[in-house]
Amino acid sequence: MSTSLSRDLDRVEQALLARWPENRLEPSLTRISALVDLLGSPQRAFPVVQVTGTNGKTTTARMIDELLRGFGLRVGRFTSPHLEELRERIVLDGEPLPAERFVEVYDDIAPYVQLVDAGSDVPMSFFEVMVAMAYAAFAEAPVDVAVIEVGMGGTWDATTVADARVAVVTPVSMDHAEYLGPDVASIATEKAGIIKPAPPTEEGLPGIDVVAVLAHQPPGALEALVRRAIEVDATVAREGTEFGVLERRVAVGGQQVRLQGLGGEYDEVYLPLFGAHQAQNAAVALAAVEAFLGAGSATGVVAQDVVRESFAAVRSPGRLERVRSSPTVLVDAAHNPAGMAATVAAVRESFDFTRLVGVVGCVHGKDVGGMLAELEGLCAELVVTQNSSPRAIPADELGALAVDVFGADRVSVHPRLPDAIESAIELAEAGADDALGGSGVLVTGSVVTAGEARSLLSGGRS
Repeated sequence: MSTSLSRDLDRVEQALLARWPENRLEPSLTRISALVDLLGSPQRAFPVVQVTGTNGKTTTARMIDELLRGFGLRVGRFTSPHLEELRERIVLDGEPLPAERFVEVYDDIAPYVQLVDAGSDVPMSFFEVMVAMAYAAFAEAPVDVAVIEVGMGGTWDATTVADARVAVVTPVSMDHAEYLGPDVASIATEKAGIIKPAPPTEEGLPGIDVVAVLAHQPPGALEALVRRAIEVDATVAREGTEFGVLERRVAVGGQQVRLQGLGGEYDEVYLPLFGAHQAQNAAVALAAVEAFLGAGSATGVVAQDVVRESFAAVRSPGRLERVRSSPTVLVDAAHNPAGMAATVAAVRESFDFTRLVGVVGCVHGKDVGGMLAELEGLCAELVVTQNSSPRAIPADELGALAVDVFGADRVSVHPRLPDAIESAIELAEAGADDALGGSGVLVTGSVVTAGEARSLLSGGRS
């Protein structure tokens, strides 16, 4: 990257990061609606597959993207948050938007952002501007379809200025209760806002049917989602009824699955990701792509070979990702109890550790006690640290919470992440019994923690 481009990219990133962060919200579609109107409604230039839920959104979006590209479509993908670079959020043809184009798109829309800021009591947030950049970039490309991950909730999330042809809801659980509601039914009701009536065609005729693809949901959540689908006359596809995971078995580097799609069975599908939750994500993604392509009971399965090849190519950085061997170091972005429970189950199933040491860094506003409780039976020891997020829980404060769960003799504190990882590796190696099996380290607790650990240990990019 040239020096001038590097300076321009830094200028744009600093301008974006100076805006309201993602954890500071003024729930409204007023500002983003005003901006996309000024931009000529780029979000209406392509059909949309939109993904909400509590856990699994980013991986499911990646899977949908991979499958759609396997069928020859040009795909734009917007996800959040990023692991290492802002540009990861806006993906075109499977790659982050090039730095030069990222700068161009920002500079193109910046005057219009300023107009909206000038006319509003609340300035546009970082997330709102990123959403507008994504829609503008995808319209200009142009793309055949955009896969859009919701930032938070659904009804008032900035991404929802686009109308989804396929609305996907991954499992709903407790998270962001201060914004979304005190129970899963309330949270699901908020997320159900992405399920909308089919917009009419230019001729005024009814639009293409909207399909709501629903992962298995806890009690209360499914009722709220189905009620919304009925209200807007959307077709419903439910995991466990219209589609699902029929069979799976552990395989080297992942798992082998047999999936029930909307139009039939897909067997011998290799998925290079660990855990039952990733098989579930695959089933949801497959159903979403079938729905988008028009496959179903009347038309049968879509091409089996394309499905197999696409799933085999899926990668989901920072999701139980192995970034080092001897000892094995895994990074995982779990940041709530439900996500941590899925991670723990996947580690138990897919890895034969005799000793596992955890490294945990969390942010304020999360159920840290619930996450630590999930880890307690898995990790022999816990190294507590602090990530670079402005919302990071200070290491000493997090350490005190960890002592309440693990006991003082199993917890150590290292405020710097590199020191914490080094200490965990030493603890894992020192306590391992080579005659019985290997030792390992799991770095988790936050997307930020996972991303920073990934940068330190692999130097990889998403």
